[in-house]
Amino acid sequence: MKVGEQLREIWRQATGRGGPMGAMEVAAQAEAERKTLALPAILSPVQFPARHLPKPTPVNLRRFAETPLVRRAINVIKDRVAAMDWQVRTRRGIEPAEVSFLARKLRALRRTLEEPNAADSFRTLIEQAIEDALTGGFGAIEMEPTGDPERPAMLWPVDGASIRINAKWDGQEDAPRYAQAMPGQLESAAVELRDNQLMYIRMNPRSFTPFGLGPLEVAFETVNQFLSAHRFAGKLAANSVAQYALWLNEATPAQHDRLIRWWQDEIEGTGRVPLLSTEQKPEVLRFAQGTDADLRLAWQEFLIRMVANAFGLPPLMLGLEADVNQSTASEMADEAFRGAISPLAMLLANHITRDLFAKCIGWPEFEFVFNELSARDEQTELQVQVQLLQAGVLTVNEVRAMRGLGPLEAGNEGTREQGNEKTGTRD
Repeated sequence: MKVGEQLREIWRQATGRGGPMGAMEVAAQAEAERKTLALPAILSPVQFPARHLPKPTPVNLRRFAETPLVRRAINVIKDRVAAMDWQVRTRRGIEPAEVSFLARKLRALRRTLEEPNAADSFRTLIEQAIEDALTGGFGAIEMEPTGDPERPAMLWPVDGASIRINAKWDGQEDAPRYAQAMPGQLESAAVELRDNQLMYIRMNPRSFTPFGLGPLEVAFETVNQFLSAHRFAGKLAANSVAQYALWLNEATPAQHDRLIRWWQDEIEGTGRVPLLSTEQKPEVLRFAQGTDADLRLAWQEFLIRMVANAFGLPPLMLGLEADVNQSTASEMADEAFRGAISPLAMLLANHITRDLFAKCIGWPEFEFVFNELSARDEQTELQVQVQLLQAGVLTVNEVRAMRGLGPLEAGNEGTREQGNEKTGTRD
């Protein structure tokens, strides 16, 4: 038995899979058995170069993602996207009447996303993918079809750092495009995955490399410098770094040593007033100004701004509140939504639509959308929808679809007339 199969069996026993459930669910889960391994980074970080290319990501990225500054930047984006309301609907240009079993398929797709596997919900699944995407540009989710019309697929989060990309993939559906290789594992023992089995989310895709570029990778050197400056300032503020010295002119080595022992034994740490009786007055040599400028606070503030730029956020979101008033704070919040949150949400929605619905399940007539991308706040979105409804641009059913609600019994033309009668407008 291969090492991967043994670890999967241990994982199934640890998570309690295989318990009592319906016969259809047992058959569906057996057909949709997970191929990738959870927590592959617990083994030795040794790699062997071969056909599957591992992403050269520094190990410190994971550690840097746990520091307060970077954690704040990640959480501002991740929590906002994961908390958005979403819906599954038919794609543009497709009439609902042309789709067979429309209501049942919509329920099945929503259940697939709300209950991706036995341990995760939609939020916990998407948060793990966003975390890896922002850290290293390699968010990954495994997709496996079940054959159950009530639950057509199952999803599992995958450590994106363990995913290797096949540089020789020719675009064929049966050819493996990805592979999960544990640290220290040979290529022959890697778990190969086809394009319709893995959702690989790349941040900042580029033409010269198959890998993405995460915001934390961009800010890697900046975060490293910030941590060094922060540690130095902490030691300096705690008086563990001496910024001055005593100079005794024409003192013999014996007197020098005696003064050091006396100072350490009688004065240092006691708070006593030292009394010196020497022929010449000792001179204090200062190595710094003795002010807050020694803490390099302006340099740390500049580095925080650089980290915010890497994540596409205004410095206000990372705690820099200088020169911020009510009007500028509102503009900065809008900038954060348009520059960092909305693009990532649209990227995730496109991946779910293309990879999960079209490639894995085979239902390309549906799409996944977030309901809160058109406006930053609910009040603004409501005003826009009411104005479009009053002008006759949208119907009641179209507005209900934008808000994730089902259509009314009457058709679109009837609801348009009803909406116009309520608002007092005409076509």
